[in-house]
Amino acid sequence: MADKGLEEVPEGQIESNYDETTDSFDAMNLKPELLRGVYAYGFERPSAIQQRAIMPVIKGHDVIAQAQSGTGKTATFSISVLQKLDPNVKECQALILAPTRELAQQIQKVVVAIGDFMNIECHACIGGTSVREDMKALQSGVQVVVGTPGRVHDMIQRRVLKTDAMKMFVLDEADEMLSRGFTEQIYDIFQLLPQSTQVVLLSATMPQDVLEVTTKFMRDPVRILVKKAELTLEGIKQFYIAVEKEDWKLDTLSDLYETVTITQAVIFCNTRRKVDWLTDKLTARDFTVSAMHGDMDQAQRDVIMKEFRSGSSRVLIATDLLARGIDVQQVSLVINYDLPANRENYIHRIGRGGRFGRKGVAINFVTADDVRMMREIEQFYSTQIEEMPMNVADLI
Repeated sequence: MADKGLEEVPEGQIESNYDETTDSFDAMNLKPELLRGVYAYGFERPSAIQQRAIMPVIKGHDVIAQAQSGTGKTATFSISVLQKLDPNVKECQALILAPTRELAQQIQKVVVAIGDFMNIECHACIGGTSVREDMKALQSGVQVVVGTPGRVHDMIQRRVLKTDAMKMFVLDEADEMLSRGFTEQIYDIFQLLPQSTQVVLLSATMPQDVLEVTTKFMRDPVRILVKKAELTLEGIKQFYIAVEKEDWKLDTLSDLYETVTITQAVIFCNTRRKVDWLTDKLTARDFTVSAMHGDMDQAQRDVIMKEFRSGSSRVLIATDLLARGIDVQQVSLVINYDLPANRENYIHRIGRGGRFGRKGVAINFVTADDVRMMREIEQFYSTQIEEMPMNVADLI
């Protein structure tokens, strides 16, 4: 059942032994109702780990992925699990373990959301909740169980969580689980699963105890290392403009337009529809802008990016598609027309502008409804977002 073992590499990093990538969800040959769920969830193109890890998992390999949170790892194994499920079989086919109740609940939400059109049941099996409720849910025929090791182990021992139909076992944040003293329970769970169960392990670090699990319980695993790009807000001046209501943002942007075009700028909106709307409005006011979002095919997006990189287009309006994975060196101004829907995307949007020691300016349009989110962002990144000064043009 086991591999010959992994050598522990410097700084606890594994070496990748697999470098194939699939750079669009369409090319992954997913079930149509799963693909629909992926796009409905808001994904536009796969992140680095999704490009590398989804296909080997779907093909049935045991997979070790070394990846931090914020890389898109939850969706990586959620999509893989959903692809391999048989919705007609009302038994547990995939078990996902996580170190904390919160993470287990978060994963369950992602599985349910992406699997929205698939008619599957996913249950979070965690400590601190009613054992009776758990038993009832598990007996009703759930296909995916996400849980913490203690409660899952208990449910398997009570024979309420049956493992006969189990195809896939996912360990998320394995280093965290083992460091929290769950080793024995995890080993026990492994012993109770069918020999043929596929194992997928995700871990930010690869200490000895994690390597031992991979050696004992995984067969010739595909190893994937995804380094998280270190983004920083250092050197980036962050401002906000208080906009009384949403409708006034357009005029605010028009007033700023001359300042904006001193340099190249990216303007972020939260939806594709808003990108199109704003592009039309600005074009009608004779401002030159280009736009990019996930409804465009790759060829169109490449042309737009090429024009922007070469400097022939100066203002790019985009969704978060651009925030991850595209480096535009010369952007020194980012405008959040909408504050991002989740705070992690904030650094992806504006951290890019100041990379490699470059200075940058970020301007956030903030309505009364956005103030709380802005405070959360400040707290999360231990940073300050100040009111925009009159002489902002001098800072760009």
